Amino acid sequence: MASVGVAQSRFSLWLVISQPRTSRIPWISLAAALLVALAAALLAPAPAHAAARGAGTVRHGLSQPDYSYADAIREAVWVDTGMDGDGDGRTDRVAADIIRPREPAQAGRKVPVIMDASPYYSCCGRGNESQIKTYDAAGDIVQAPLYYDNYFVPRGYATVLVDLAGTDRSDGCVDVGGPSDIQSAKAVIDWLNGRAKGYSARSGGHTVTAGWTNGDVGMIGKSWDGTIANGVAATGVKGLKTIVPISAISSWYDYYFHQGAALQDGPEWLSDLVESDSAHADCAAEQQKIIDGSPRSGDWTPFWTARDYVKDAGKVRASVFAVQGMQDLNVRTKHFGQWWTALAAHGVERKVWLSQTGHVDPFDYRRDAWVPTLQRWFDHYLLGVDNGIQREPMADIERSVDHWTTDRVWPAPGTKDTSLVLGPTATAGLGTLGTTGHAAPGTTESFTDDPNLWEEDWASSVDTPTPAKTAFTTGVLTKDLRISGGGTVTVTATSTTTSAHLSAVLVDLGPETIRNYLGGGEGITTLGTRSCYGESTAGDSACYLDTAADTENVDHNVFSRGWADLGHYKSLEHGVPLVPGRPYTMTIQLAATDHVVPAGHRLALIVAGTDGGLILPPDTTPTVGIDLAHTVAHLPIVGGAGALHAQPAAARTAHQALRPAAPAPALTPAATLG
Repeated sequence: MASVGVAQSRFSLWLVISQPRTSRIPWISLAAALLVALAAALLAPAPAHAAARGAGTVRHGLSQPDYSYADAIREAVWVDTGMDGDGDGRTDRVAADIIRPREPAQAGRKVPVIMDASPYYSCCGRGNESQIKTYDAAGDIVQAPLYYDNYFVPRGYATVLVDLAGTDRSDGCVDVGGPSDIQSAKAVIDWLNGRAKGYSARSGGHTVTAGWTNGDVGMIGKSWDGTIANGVAATGVKGLKTIVPISAISSWYDYYFHQGAALQDGPEWLSDLVESDSAHADCAAEQQKIIDGSPRSGDWTPFWTARDYVKDAGKVRASVFAVQGMQDLNVRTKHFGQWWTALAAHGVERKVWLSQTGHVDPFDYRRDAWVPTLQRWFDHYLLGVDNGIQREPMADIERSVDHWTTDRVWPAPGTKDTSLVLGPTATAGLGTLGTTGHAAPGTTESFTDDPNLWEEDWASSVDTPTPAKTAFTTGVLTKDLRISGGGTVTVTATSTTTSAHLSAVLVDLGPETIRNYLGGGEGITTLGTRSCYGESTAGDSACYLDTAADTENVDHNVFSRGWADLGHYKSLEHGVPLVPGRPYTMTIQLAATDHVVPAGHRLALIVAGTDGGLILPPDTTPTVGIDLAHTVAHLPIVGGAGALHAQPAAARTAHQALRPAAPAPALTPAATLG
């Protein structure tokens, strides 16, 4: 309701201008009356409700919690996807649970939608507390996982939680990022915009329309959920205004392989994990298609093409707010890096947060800043609020634990692709890394693959010659060195057997305190206290367990990595057996990062074989020779070659380990994405 002063001034103006012409007061009196009324309006308190695009209320540039969460409308709709994944002769319907404010509906005002489409609403749960959906006796949602509904429904948004096909209350089959997964969410956006049919029941029922929404949708989600947001955006669907993918896949091939090297077991494991009981019974044929389409050879097949969203970045209409843990060993930063680069090439409006955590939601490592930032993002792109967020610095980066910096654009301004060459030393297996000192032709180093070791073992013994690795280091840096983006390492190698895997890792050598991303919380620890974001009901609390940084003092920090199967040196489409002793050249893609190696530290590049626990070993145990004269690293260095200031390698101090190498993570069975 408008304030009394504004209501009175509006009524006075109405009285003046609504008088019949014959009974109006002289024009001088009319002018005076107008001035008095306008003055009253200007001097009156600000209105309690200022509409933005006809939905939500905005004051001081922010949507306000003026609507009741307890009285919100809770309902379910089943949307026809137009597909028949389970082969039962009728098109599949996916369940969408809706929570929306009652007051705009009563006033005929239309609201935008925040959508999280997920396979995890019944099998595994969402968030740090693994929340699942719960329902009342009528089948309407009681607990909606996470805080989106609690916080945003009172601010004039609807939240829509979609069960992917084959999961929870939806028909169809899970196809792990393929057409069925993507159509599950896209069909709901089409329904919200009047282009698809919705029903009141999973079978039968009456048709339901979404007359309560303006059709503007923002998708959000972590891991598989965020992956669906990427995939739906890549369809170019109308009505999707923005996406917020958190630690999300951009190409499913790169979740299961890295340039031919297998990272974990096949996707059929994931589909089996999340499918509902009814889908298990009906989706055997679809499961077999998944198995047949994703052979463990590492070859790129049509199965992977259908799950590659990067190739369709040019279709993206939505803005993108990407969030990524730079030490995420589940959905690795390669996904973010290649997606970001493709979006930038097509001029997509975008923003990014990069943390030092692993696979962690920003709500659990920077909650007080995340929620208001997300609110402003949605306010701008879904409510049309001109709050300037799109003009603010593009990137927030966690530079050290809980210390964040910003950059106008990302990768950082002044970043240049810089060549670093590898040189030998008097000690076999140890070499130099720099812009000069290229090895003479014929200079080689070698290692023997040991799948029982991994990057932490290599890094903890970087200055000690060991059989399973080669290590190349700069001298002690005299100035900070910042690497911003994704690099490559081009290796010319020979193998003593018919198969070989290569690993390349970048290591910051020197003491520092980091987030313990290898710990159980992947950089956070969960506390016993709670903080509240939004409104609660008896069945859905807005209060969540607090967290704090889990830190570790280290003397080395692996901050970027990449892997490859040497047999795929020519093409990902078809790997070949190696000819022992024959040289092959392959470029290993390093995961995107933003890391500062501080003055007093050293930068190391380790080239080795199987990164145990992160990739599966080849079917032989090769000794691999590296031709140093034909091996080079290309790193995105801020300031280029001139920014690398280091003492001569001979002047460096010996690296003393402060901690033993951490045990390698278990690689199979595959960890869940969530």
